[in-house]
Amino acid sequence: MDQQQQIRKFMNIVAPPVILLTLVLLSPPFLVLEFFLSILRSFFSENVAGKVVLITGASSGIGKQLAYQYAKKGACLVLVARRQNLLEEVAEKARLLGSPDVMSVQADVSKVDDCQRFIDETVNHFGRLDHLVTNAGIGSVCMFEDSTEINKFTPVMGINFWGSIYATHFAAPHLRNSKGKMIVIASLAGWLPVPRMSFYCASKAALIKFHETYRIEYGADIRSVIVVPGLIESEMTKGRFLSNEGVLMEVDEESREVEVGVFPYASTEGCAKHIVDGACRGEPYVIEPRWYKAAIFCRSLCPEVLEWFYRLVYGTLLGALLRGGLSKYWMSRMTTKSPTHPQPNLLTKSLVD
Repeated sequence: MDQQQQIRKFMNIVAPPVILLTLVLLSPPFLVLEFFLSILRSFFSENVAGKVVLITGASSGIGKQLAYQYAKKGACLVLVARRQNLLEEVAEKARLLGSPDVMSVQADVSKVDDCQRFIDETVNHFGRLDHLVTNAGIGSVCMFEDSTEINKFTPVMGINFWGSIYATHFAAPHLRNSKGKMIVIASLAGWLPVPRMSFYCASKAALIKFHETYRIEYGADIRSVIVVPGLIESEMTKGRFLSNEGVLMEVDEESREVEVGVFPYASTEGCAKHIVDGACRGEPYVIEPRWYKAAIFCRSLCPEVLEWFYRLVYGTLLGALLRGGLSKYWMSRMTTKSPTHPQPNLLTKSLVD
């Protein structure tokens, strides 16, 4: 035991400076290597024409635009969501954009039987599966102390995490057979601690860690692409969240102003194009908008600064002085809505795809 303690003490003293020095020495050549690899990937981008792509949460937002981007490249599509009427609209447009064959399957990804069913239907119809895109998700915005019925937030994990894992499990043998790709739509919130989004952050963090491990386990048999979007125009940025009671809100303008504020957001179409292009190139991570890489870098080097910034912007630092933080304060002082700010969607549709 004494010898083990001495070894641990030695490692505590020696390991940090050795690792830091190694990073300083190896970072420049590694970044150069990554730059050339990205160029090579662009030359050897995958041609998905005629290949089979399954997209969950395809009835709106990023999922819908992903369907259109894959359709333009000539891929066969399987579109999965709960809202059949919207799915049919997306399927029809995808056909017009160039997809040779489109299936729409009504299903709830939080149910394991539904996930097995839409994977089986895909393989029975097409005989293969090349890309699985797990996109379906749900958001929640509230302070943890204001969560009145904690058990009602289980759908956040059920849809965001398990909804992806169920589909991944049943699709894995087919993706291995086709040497296909697993594209998981996570979130920047999985890396950054965004106030009022603790349940959502936790679900996306779990999703990222699972698929990073999945990528190591399957190696070259299944290429895994982890997509990390920031603020993207979607139903969530238009104000649809779970309420403090854990029930779906149609439009929560106050929560929307606090969380989105005046920060710029990216278009869904542009985001989807970058995702599909990145997936075809085999990028391990796709971060959109790209300027969010600076926030991730800051989170790694100085997490305390980022935490202080979030507390200031989202109101946990100034408390009652600026309830809702600078984000809401700025919005309340604006005479017109920012062109970078998504307008609320007054449709009475469910948040969940």
